Amino acid sequence: MPHQPLSGRIAVVTGAARGLGACMTRSLVRRGATVALVGLEEAELERVAAPFPGRAHTWVADITDGAALADIAASIQKRLGPPSVVVGNAGVATVGSFLRSDPAVWRRVIEVNLIGSAVTARAFLPGLLATRGYYLQMASLASFTAAPMMSAYCASKAGVETFAHALRVEVAQHGVDVGIAYLSWADTEMIDAVVLKELRARMPWPGGKVYGPQAVADRLVRGVERRARAIYAPPWVRAAQVLRAGLPSVIMRWFRNEVPSLESHSDGAKTGLVGAGGRADERHPD
Repeated sequence: MPHQPLSGRIAVVTGAARGLGACMTRSLVRRGATVALVGLEEAELERVAAPFPGRAHTWVADITDGAALADIAASIQKRLGPPSVVVGNAGVATVGSFLRSDPAVWRRVIEVNLIGSAVTARAFLPGLLATRGYYLQMASLASFTAAPMMSAYCASKAGVETFAHALRVEVAQHGVDVGIAYLSWADTEMIDAVVLKELRARMPWPGGKVYGPQAVADRLVRGVERRARAIYAPPWVRAAQVLRAGLPSVIMRWFRNEVPSLESHSDGAKTGLVGAGGRADERHPD
């Protein structure tokens, strides 16, 4: 029987109710882990956990709420034990031009994706110190390819990449490893907005290609098993990383004449967070 590095381990996944978080939960359980699912949507979390009785457990929290997340970290440790893996996956997005964006919605993307990731790390690092564990920060190709119509998302993902690099150096002395996941387009509800479909249609191959979320999640979990410093999904994203210094100029030349067309595919009004997960965040009381 093949060795399973995650067998018997406790893993925490934020944003686990949908999309990649749900898919990673399934993959982690299949590889022997017991998973603590954290998210806003209680019914969806329970739906993801239901096929894995005793192996998947749910907690409801807004990851920007430091006190609530600290309480959940303590509850998970008391119920399951200290985590060996924490995946900072929760995230939201808004699309459209910066000038037309709702300032509060734009700010919320930064709060969830960047501040929420830091709050997650702060809450769960004591447990990871005890297990000499592994923290995976979900970043994106958007961390270094700043596309039009996605200013808040790109800014937040550039921020979490830098945060994870700094955190890695600080915790290495304690035996904790930090990885960064660089993803292209995974086929989740977050990418269904019309503007994003038009943006993908204008990207050179393979930049606009969409990938199945379970295949992406399986690749991420294989990286977790290796405690990888960087995980690229799909693999070609690594090449874009190598070329990142020149990408802003390339993007400028490629898209500057496309922006009026992209703007025309939005309704011109201030837009909210995209996808079902975004709508759940907007319904959540502050």
